[in-house]
This record gives sequence, structure tokens and C-alpha cells, in this order.
Amino acid sequence: MSYRISIDVGGTFTDLLLFDESSEEMRTYKTPTTPHDLTEGVMDALKLAASDLKNSVEELLSETASIIHGTTATTNALIEGKVAKVGMICTRGFTDVLPGREGGKENPFNWKIDFPPSFIPRYLIQPVTERINSEGEIVTPLNEDEVREIIQKFKKWKVEAIAVGLIWSIANPIHEQRIGQIIEEEWPEVDYDLSHLVNPIIREYRRFIATAINSSLRKIISNYISKLERLLKENGFVGNFFLMSSSGGVLDPVEVVNKPILTVGSGPSMLPLAALEIGVSEKNMNDVIGVDMGGTSFDIAFVRRGEIPLNRESKIRPTEEGGDKLGIAKVDVESVGSGGGSIAWIDSAGYLHVGPQSAGADPGPACYGLGGVEPTVTDANVVLGYLDPDYFLGGRMKIHADRAEDAIKEKIADQLNIDVVDAASRIYTTVNYDMIAALRNLAIRRGIDPRKMLLVGGGGAFGIHAAEIAKEIGVEEILVPKMAGVLSSYGGLVSDIKQDFRATCYTRSDSFDFKSVNSVLTELENKAAKFLERAKVPPQNREFKYFVEARYPYQVHDLDVPLKTNRINRENLSQLIQDFHNTHFRYYAVWDPESHIECINWRVTGIGKIKKPRLKESPHQGEDGSPALKGKRKAYFREAKGFLETPVYDGDKLKPGNKIKGPAIIEEPTTTILIPPQSSITTTKHKNYSLKIT
Repeated sequence: MSYRISIDVGGTFTDLLLFDESSEEMRTYKTPTTPHDLTEGVMDALKLAASDLKNSVEELLSETASIIHGTTATTNALIEGKVAKVGMICTRGFTDVLPGREGGKENPFNWKIDFPPSFIPRYLIQPVTERINSEGEIVTPLNEDEVREIIQKFKKWKVEAIAVGLIWSIANPIHEQRIGQIIEEEWPEVDYDLSHLVNPIIREYRRFIATAINSSLRKIISNYISKLERLLKENGFVGNFFLMSSSGGVLDPVEVVNKPILTVGSGPSMLPLAALEIGVSEKNMNDVIGVDMGGTSFDIAFVRRGEIPLNRESKIRPTEEGGDKLGIAKVDVESVGSGGGSIAWIDSAGYLHVGPQSAGADPGPACYGLGGVEPTVTDANVVLGYLDPDYFLGGRMKIHADRAEDAIKEKIADQLNIDVVDAASRIYTTVNYDMIAALRNLAIRRGIDPRKMLLVGGGGAFGIHAAEIAKEIGVEEILVPKMAGVLSSYGGLVSDIKQDFRATCYTRSDSFDFKSVNSVLTELENKAAKFLERAKVPPQNREFKYFVEARYPYQVHDLDVPLKTNRINRENLSQLIQDFHNTHFRYYAVWDPESHIECINWRVTGIGKIKKPRLKESPHQGEDGSPALKGKRKAYFREAKGFLETPVYDGDKLKPGNKIKGPAIIEEPTTTILIPPQSSITTTKHKNYSLKIT
């Protein structure tokens, strides 16, 4: 078998990256996402790849060793509220954990905003008499009759899944386990989840909400995966099938069916992995900023010292009044509504905005000719001459420049009393500054100077905006990968099999409980080892990483600190303490070396190393890129205050070392790169693009 495939379903396009192991070549493909049935878009992408290889889908899949897939099925379901109806069983007296969240409002002084509704309606959160204390001792026995009565109520109310969240089940899960047994006795057909298995952490809201979300997604992901696996098998696929996870690795479908919450936001989680891999390959740098401008959003990820950061504050259904937290740790990727499909609009005061609303895949930008009437960033880029209407997606998709002009004229130009080109230029500039502001704000919040990091930019739309972003944030160089249009798919292709296992064990550095902590680490390590066994990872390819989540006394948030050893003793405890102080200083520019620290949660990551496809290296072939010139067209440049006759180059014909000075345009089948005046691009040894502002 010679092929490895990675597929990422986005809000506008479904991306496919194919790696041919025999030739070490990578091929990229994009097809419109099909929101009504995401599997259709996946199969369309496979048909496109097969056609390009002059094969049938059956021939392609029979020669494919593995498929790695990132899906928006769970993310879309949560955003749209199209999840299963969940009932929750909780400890009596704690029915308001989900409605109350962690207390307070996001904007407490805005009295016009109502408190957001609970993820599970209040009447579906049913209390049961039981109590276990923080030491794991049974204070009040479980009332099993109440449990059976609640299950009958849930049947009557047509609940589709049950979430069980009891206080201190992480100290002793016996009552949650018994409720699970009763559910199987009373209603064996229903899906259910126990909080100590889904998210075994000390904070009850995050444990409960993660359990509720997981239950609400079980049927959705099960139906999606079963249908996709069936379609793949019917078309001859017998290789390994993995799904991208939100924690930055890939998982077996069985693991995902049991924990579908791990697929929420899985596509963007591959961005930092892809950016890091390219940064190390091209520049031997592991301090990178990864950005991805797709059709719907602009994703941003920071990687420092080669470590992919995790975020525990991610929200679902974010609204002005605040949404629910996801409840689990996921790769730290921030998204803003600045994509190619972001809609330009005028507010009541006459100011121009771009996004966060998006035309998405259906109906899409006006220029797609699929029924969209709202002006978008893509429409502006067509009007400005940056996109060739006859070469969009390599010529496979027809672009209607007249419809782009009509939409911008009606909704923007006429409203501002300016011409269409000026309106398109303002849309282009506005979305650029939205992305620049997002980058700066996130960098400041994380204490990062972006000028000292390598920026790797991907997404089908990013190349047109890269130079302007580089100028404003002050970076000297931006790497735009040749496979920029499918950057997150590349992240899936180079990711390992990975899953995190967490547990709570509170202790302080000045009275450290070595026995309990090491017992927890041993238990987590065993769980990680069993996971890798289920994934059929050979022992020589297994790796374990260890972390503690710690804080100074009275702090609310914990910091992730890598452990340099798998067990803690009196000799290496001082190293753990020092590592925490250093980490705190790196994040907040302050530390308190005289203070003790509190260790809350412990984490072991089980990693199954897989063979990573390496970018093919080619020899330097000189600066002259003229053989790749395919023609000229007029493109708008603000510096010139008008259109310039601009050379257009075929990216597939550019060789390593070729240097193209602006103004110029480079066209790839899945992306376009704009080179303004006083800028240049050099093709790297891996045929990526190094953009510099001169």
C-alpha cells in the first residue's frame, strides 16, 4: 500500500492531503463541504483525488494504508444545538451546578443581558439521595429506588442519553458505577456516561458539563463514523482509520465513539502540529506561530519550545452573555470570524465591518454562483484581481466576477457612496486589520513577541493577505507552505496516536504526599498503556509524558508543568517546584519563589509514535523563476493607488531557490499568494514559500 490520506472537513471546504510513500510526493485537493451530510464532501474529495491519479475510488482506497480524518460533525451539532436530548442524574442539592456554571456573568455590568440558558434544561436535571465525602467515604448510601424512578421519568420525557454526575465520584466512584448498572437493568438501549470516567477532575461544573456534552454527542458521532466507515469499506478500504482529536493527536474510532467530546474542534487542533513540523524542517525553529485563514475563520496557535499548549477555557455556543465551557483540555487554538467567506456589512452608524458572520459552504460567497448574495472577502479578492475566476481550485470551480461586483456594489459601495473597487479595497484592508489585531492581542495576553517567532501561515485564503499581516506585526519572514490550502490536514498526517489521562490528587509542596501522587501516576500510566495496546502500537513506538497542574495558593487557574520524571521523590521534588516557578514567570512575568505551591491534577499522555511523512527536499536551482511565468493580469495595490499589470506564476513550476519580486502573484491549485511591491518570495528546499518584506 503506497498512499496515506488526511482529510479535514471545514466550514466551507473539505480538504484532502494525499502522501504517496513510493514517490514521497504530496497532493492537495479541496471540495465544497456538504453541510447536509458531511460524508458526501469526504467522498467527493476522494473521488477528486482518484480522478487526478487516473484511478477509481476503489483502486485508490485499496492502495491506501491509512486515513486520518478530522470532522466538524460534533462542533456543528453543538453550535447549532442539534444534539441529543440528555437527562442528568446528580447528587441531591447540586441540581444547579450546570445552570449556575462557575458563578457570575461574563459581563456583570451589562444589565440588559440575561443569564444564559443551561446546556441541560433544569427539569431534566434530577437529584438522587446519596453522598460521598472528599475522602471517598460513604456518608449517605445511594437510594436505588429514586434512581429507578428517575429513569422512568426520562423514558416518559423521551430522553435520548443520560449523564451521571455525583459530587466526589472522583474520590470514590462506587455510586456512579451502581447507577450505571441500574440504567443497564432498567433501560439497556439508552446511552449513558459517568463523570468519573469522562473527565475525572476536581471541579464539579467542568466534570458535569463535559459528561453532559459527551452524552449529547454519542449518537451523532456513532452514526457519522459508522456511515463513513461503511462507505469506505464498500469502496475497498481495508487500511487503518483514525480520527483527529481536540488534544492534538489521532484516535481509533472505538475511542471516539466512547468519548465523542474529544472530536470537538479537532480540525483546528492540527494547526500547531503542522506549523511546528514545517518550522523545524525549514528553519530548525520550534518557536512558531501557526495561522490558518480558511473560508469561515482565522485560526491562531502559538508553539513555544516545541510544546503544543492546551486550553481548559474553551467554550461552546459562545454568546455575549457567555456560553458553556467544554470542560476538557484541548489544543490552544483561538479563532476569529475572519475567513474568505466572512461577510462584509455596514452598521447603523455607517461603519464597515467584516464577519464574524460567514457565507459558509451553502450558499457561499456571491462569486460562487450558488445563491449567495452577501459580499464576502473572497468577492473582494476577485474584484481586486487577486483571484483568477478561471483558475479557482485549479480551474475546477467557476467564479462569477460580475456577481461579486454586484454584491459589493449593492451592499457596500452604494451604502458608502464609493465605487466598487474602493469598497473591495476597504473590505480587504478591514479583514487584514481584524486579523492583525487578533494576533497582537493574543500575543500580548500570552507574553509573546511575535517578531521573535517564525510565522507559518496556511489556509486557502491566507496567501493573499500574508504580506500585509507581516508588515503590520513586524515579522521579517512568513512561511507559506506549498500545501497551505490544506495545512490542518498536514497536521493530521504528522500527528501521533495520542490520548490524555487525568486524575485529581491534591497535595502541597511543603507537605507532599509522595505515596498518593505516585499511586495516581502509576494508575494513569497503566490506563495510557492499555490505550496504546488497544491501538495496536508496538512497544518500541510507545512513549509516555507526565504533567502536573499546579498553582500558587488562592489562585483560580492552574498551570500545566511537564514532569522530568515519572515518579516524584524527595530528591526531584525541588525540580518540580522550580519548574512551576519558571513556568509561572514565563506566562505572567512574575513569580514567588518563597511560596509553596498546590498540585491539583496529574496527567499522563500516552503517545503511539507513527512514521511521519517528511517533506521532500530538492536541490537549489537558482533565483530565476521566469520559466514558471504563466501570464499577466491587472491587480490592485494600495501602494500604487490603483491596478498594476502583475506577473502571474505557476507554483507547480517554481524550483527551490527561485526568487519572485513583487508585484506578482503565485497560483497553486488550492491557494493563491500575493506579493506586493517591496516584497519578495523565495521557494525553499521543500518547495514552500518564504515571504519577506524588503
